[in-house]
Amino acid sequence: MARLDVSVVGEINPDLILYGVPEDLKPEREYVVQGFRLTLGSSSAIFAHNLSMLGTRVGMASKIGQDTFGKLAVDWLSSGGVDVTRIRQAGMGSATGVTVILAHAGRRFMFTYPGTIFELEYEDLDLDYVFSARHLHLSSYFLQKSLRPRIADLFCEAHRKGLSTSLDTNDDPDNVWADDVRETLRHVDIFFPNEREAKAIARTHDLARAIVSLSERVGIVAVKLGSKGAVARQGAAEFCASAVRVNAVDAVGAGDSFDAGFIHRFLQGATVEECLNYANLAAAYSTTREGGTEAYRDRNGLAKFFRELSTT
Repeated sequence: MARLDVSVVGEINPDLILYGVPEDLKPEREYVVQGFRLTLGSSSAIFAHNLSMLGTRVGMASKIGQDTFGKLAVDWLSSGGVDVTRIRQAGMGSATGVTVILAHAGRRFMFTYPGTIFELEYEDLDLDYVFSARHLHLSSYFLQKSLRPRIADLFCEAHRKGLSTSLDTNDDPDNVWADDVRETLRHVDIFFPNEREAKAIARTHDLARAIVSLSERVGIVAVKLGSKGAVARQGAAEFCASAVRVNAVDAVGAGDSFDAGFIHRFLQGATVEECLNYANLAAAYSTTREGGTEAYRDRNGLAKFFRELSTT
């Protein structure tokens, strides 16, 4: 195959999203929900799928179990044009992870069974394949239990091989935000936190201070602010972009789609401001359907959305 534009290292699992969950849940009660969606989940896989659908050549290195969930997730990725030849299958007894999301009135609660997410190791990676790309991206830093001790090495070697790099840590389920992530950031070119993550990693309650602090470690910091849009900083230059107004159905995967849009334009040589504006479009489009990738599966709708919104 042609040389990859982006290699993605990280987790792959399905999302089971329940909609219309009652706000006040009591034990031993049975509740009826308004709807559900079983779809491709995980930050890494959603990023890879949607970036591929934007037209970037993407390959993914990951690990799944020998089960239906793993096969489903890989099939979803492959149908989006992602090269899945370096997704390894774990031995018997290991199950693919799964995330259950309870959605209610603009809020959501997420429960993840990690399974093979915790099992992916540095030794599982085909490094020749990973470094054959122009760019390396990794998501869900704190879920990569086995890989985490070598993530800084992975990024350092990627730089040595001439790749640019990006990282989206996502949440820390332990809420510790240990120092190793700040050391890893020294080998990252583009960092994609949301507001809460930026403040936690920079150890400050002030977003402006967090952005300045993080930009001293990373070439570009792009912070996702939800309905308030996004802000990016490169050196002393800072750029803001308002959120794109759409008929939002589901915010699952919006942040990963933001990352995908940013990297898509970054690899085309766009300015940081251009990348930021495009990333906001990518995030907004993902919210128009249930789940993190369903909107991007509509190729005609995707092309129409970007064609119309990019010219307004």
